[in-house]
Amino acid sequence: MGVDITRSESDRIAGTLFVRPDLCTNGKIMHGGAIMTFVHALGAIGAFMNLSEGANGTTTIESKTNFLGAAPEGDIVTGETTPVRIGRRLSVWQTRITRGDGKLVALVTQSQMVL
Repeated sequence: MGVDITRSESDRIAGTLFVRPDLCTNGKIMHGGAIMTFVHALGAIGAFMNLSEGANGTTTIESKTNFLGAAPEGDIVTGETTPVRIGRRLSVWQTRITRGDGKLVALVTQSQMVL
């Protein structure tokens, strides 16, 4: 997909993604599915980094996306993911996606089950 991870810490994951034509709708704005895929990658990294000893992995069990603005083709979007709660069996993450001018594109809450 082309995600560039710019920060990878247990309490904050960040990355950027260039909005290429293949990630866009016919209207030349980033497709919602591409936004969700980008967010999913960031949340999964955060969940994996916080697995407890003996855990076998993590899987997404819920993801809710509020689409709040458009990201045009040629822009660079930034995602910043932070934990809402990290538990023994479940972690919940919130991700903000912004475009190059800082305007909010999407706000996502994602739940990850520990396996």
